[in-house]
Amino acid sequence: MKTITLGTESAYKKRRKSAWKELKNQKYLYYMSIPFVLWVFVFQYLPLWGWTMAFQKYKPGIGFFEQKWVGFEHFRTLFRDDHFYQVLRNTLAMSFMGLIAGFIVPVIFALLLNEVRVQTMKRFVQTVSYLPHFVSWVVAAGIVTKMLSTDGGVINDLLLGLNIVDQPVQFMAQGHLFWGIVTGADIWKETGWNAIIYLAAISGIGPELYEAARVDGASRLRQMWHITLPGIRPTIIVLLIMSIGHLLGTGFEKQFLLGNHLVIDYSEVLDLYALNYGLAMGRYSFGTAINIFNSVISLMLLFAANGVFKRFTNESIM
Repeated sequence: MKTITLGTESAYKKRRKSAWKELKNQKYLYYMSIPFVLWVFVFQYLPLWGWTMAFQKYKPGIGFFEQKWVGFEHFRTLFRDDHFYQVLRNTLAMSFMGLIAGFIVPVIFALLLNEVRVQTMKRFVQTVSYLPHFVSWVVAAGIVTKMLSTDGGVINDLLLGLNIVDQPVQFMAQGHLFWGIVTGADIWKETGWNAIIYLAAISGIGPELYEAARVDGASRLRQMWHITLPGIRPTIIVLLIMSIGHLLGTGFEKQFLLGNHLVIDYSEVLDLYALNYGLAMGRYSFGTAINIFNSVISLMLLFAANGVFKRFTNESIM
């Protein structure tokens, strides 16, 4: 027993000495990281102090210790509101649709683009595909709305020209179409940009693997399935885990700019709910409670997804 204890202590000392040695060797890198750590702390963690408003009946202009504490009253109000569950439905529906389509389409696009052998065409397609990412949602929403318009809209003109419909379809006035419109607009805007990281991962795959596969008679489709996809699997899993963690964080720009009063039952999401029923009405504590719910659920989803993938694929982000 004594020998085992001494051996454990010796191993611990060696690890500790090795850690200090590594820290000393990389001290300049740690010094360089200090400003970024401070930036994250000041702008990401320090504002969490504002979460205390969710447990107060917050009134601007009154000191922190003079605020009235109400405990979980705002959370109880939130969970008793039927409108909250409708907004949560919209958020989850658009998030899942965006996750599935916005995750699969860039992977397929990257795989297909990687197979283009003419470099000039490949660079042209890649440039054209990621340019919409740099267009603001204000402009993008205007383009989408104009394309779906009943007055000279490209989509309606095409449907009428092919005799698929007898009269223009009012896409922007039908709630059951709104989720699909938002998902399609998001795919158009972000597919090229999201595919860049997959193309970077593909470029790291050794060319000798493809040469060996061609010698064995593998087709290009087989090479994609057995070499390219397994080669970018870690990247795919990491990005999928991070996307699941942001499942409720869909933002509000797309829904706010593409929505209208005719489709509000389908367009309102949690962030818009917090804006309309929190900040706009001066209910700062209620709005903070909504955002806390959003953050806590996102954190739970992140840890759950990370645990599942770590167990079954041995890939994780922490």
